[in-house]
Amino acid sequence: MSEMSPKEFKHILVGVDDSEDAQLAFRYAINRAKTDHAKLTIVSILEQDNMNVYEAMSKDFIHGQRADLEEHVQKYAKLAKQFGVTDVTTVVDEGDPGEMIVKDIIPAIKPDLLVIGSISKRGVRKYFGSQAAYMAKHSPISVLVIR
Repeated sequence: MSEMSPKEFKHILVGVDDSEDAQLAFRYAINRAKTDHAKLTIVSILEQDNMNVYEAMSKDFIHGQRADLEEHVQKYAKLAKQFGVTDVTTVVDEGDPGEMIVKDIIPAIKPDLLVIGSISKRGVRKYFGSQAAYMAKHSPISVLVIR
């Protein structure tokens, strides 16, 4: 009987925001990417649901928020590289995180593992909890929800 070894992943997608769970997810993902010599893509989605109507209509506000998010994601990318993950890319987009990741980002970049935290920023615990459940249910690839 051959020895049972865990599945190795070639391309790991990790979703980040500024929650503690996302940082745990990120830590898991960089460790796994380093061990498996996998490509790592770090994704963050600007959620327009969390903005008021004036913010959501303001191009300057959106642009500013997106620039902040892109800078935040670049910090994660830098950490991953310092940790020793050689192939690191980032994706920043706007919309509903669960849907964007499942319907747009996964088909576009074709990772084989999605790593996410179970809760989101701004104390809206229920919200990302349901996002994580949505992604786990609808994702075409393996999903690891970190708590």
